[in-house]
Amino acid sequence: MIHNGIEYGDMQLIAEAYDVLKSVGKLSNEELKKVFSEWNKGELLSFLIEITADIFGIKDDKGDGYLVDKVLDKTGMKGTGKWTVQQAAELSVAAPTIEASLDSRFLSGLKEERTEAAKVFKSGGFGDILTDQVVDKEKLIDDVRQALYASKICSYAQGMNLIRAKSIEKGWDLKLGELARIWKGGCIIRAIFLDRIKKAYDRNSELANLLVDPEFAKEIIDRQSAWRRVVCLAINSGISTPGMSASLAYFDTYRRERLPANLVQAQRDYFGAHTYERTDMPGSFHTEWFKIAKNINN
Repeated sequence: MIHNGIEYGDMQLIAEAYDVLKSVGKLSNEELKKVFSEWNKGELLSFLIEITADIFGIKDDKGDGYLVDKVLDKTGMKGTGKWTVQQAAELSVAAPTIEASLDSRFLSGLKEERTEAAKVFKSGGFGDILTDQVVDKEKLIDDVRQALYASKICSYAQGMNLIRAKSIEKGWDLKLGELARIWKGGCIIRAIFLDRIKKAYDRNSELANLLVDPEFAKEIIDRQSAWRRVVCLAINSGISTPGMSASLAYFDTYRRERLPANLVQAQRDYFGAHTYERTDMPGSFHTEWFKIAKNINN
């Protein structure tokens, strides 16, 4: 089941890479086929990248042009992605990339509503693409490759953490590196990337998160500038990249020692007396925020 959730994330990230290259970079299907074929020779080598390259090369046998352009943009599902997200919620494991991929499928299913929305916003001056930006095509292709790879690391980190949490809950003692090896043997997400995951868990079987493995950490750091450029470019162009954006937010949240959660906890204590912990002394505390604020304001 969680394997399928990871698959959802993979497919969504690839679709976003395609959208940026096609919508902003103006790559043709012939160019896209070439790009994905090249990507399939390197760090992104995988079954899904391979079949994506194949798809871009298939002509429509019932009309002109390429078949991919005639496929309705409405994605089906059988429920495994939803089950993965439900499990993540039950185990309190953050899986934003997988969740984003599921939400994207939900939204894709609203084809009629989206068609009407497009008319409404087009009349207000919002076209499909907000701004046509001049880009260096080769630079964009390389940036998107790096963004896709970095996002993939985050997506798999979420999936592996979910499996780890379930294993701990059930006392299964699953070997995550061995799972990666098995998946590489023959499944939808089989990829050379899984070798890196196996090596990461071989180095440290108690690894808290793939992001803190030395090799993956270096790869993320090396690619983050390109990753941020792609997400910013997509935002400025009005192109949704929920998977890449969620992956980047996951990385930025996980790597920060201090988050604004202190304010959220203070709010919870204010309206619900949920208490809070302090950074400078142990224990659980409650403050009469309203009374103090009332005295100050008066």
